[in-house]
Amino acid sequence: MYKNKSFLAFIPARGGSKRLPNKNLLNLAGKPLVAWTIEAAKKSQYVHDIILSSDDDRILEIGRDYGITALKRPDYLATDEAKTVDVVMYHLNQIFFQPDFIILLQPTSPLRTSLHIDKAIEFLQSKKADAIISVCEVDYPVEWCNILPEDGNLANFIQKEFLNLRSQDLPKRYRINGALYIIKTENFLKEKTFFLQENIYAYVMDKFSSIDIDDEFDFRFAEFLITNAHKDTTHT
Repeated sequence: MYKNKSFLAFIPARGGSKRLPNKNLLNLAGKPLVAWTIEAAKKSQYVHDIILSSDDDRILEIGRDYGITALKRPDYLATDEAKTVDVVMYHLNQIFFQPDFIILLQPTSPLRTSLHIDKAIEFLQSKKADAIISVCEVDYPVEWCNILPEDGNLANFIQKEFLNLRSQDLPKRYRINGALYIIKTENFLKEKTFFLQENIYAYVMDKFSSIDIDDEFDFRFAEFLITNAHKDTTHT
């Protein structure tokens, strides 16, 4: 609870993954990938309850070992085409209470910590927002990006006005990092999306904490950061 508002953390962790098989079960620096997010949610001082959703009994067992609610989703919500929104909606209809806010915590963001969660909740309340989504700074200027034709021709790849500019001369931009989504439950049920059109704000996270594991390179990089980087990952 925070300021008399309840927050339900929802962790979607299906068993299948094409780019990195059994991703959520892989041992990341001593524990399964999904365990990093479960621990972050459990350590939050504001999270009211935690739901782990999966089609994989092994993942659900990890959740039960941590003492959280582990719910099995039907097969049609465990495909590559299944949307997270539909999974959350399905489980909201299963539980006996409706929290004031839903926090979506994807297990592919293992460096997101309980402090990030709590600071995002505090930021949400300070803004009197209906939703918060975490972002981080883009690594490279978008002005240096373009579609590459089949023949690899770089003519007109960068617009002339940007050719001789340094990266620090270009505007700072941000991207959704996938680590945190918070939304008022009534808005989520009405709009069926985490991306509201108004009264929604960005919670800025550092690049270190924003790693999103999609393939083996991401996984190994996260493992390297956890094992070797001497850095406080809880700051924003």
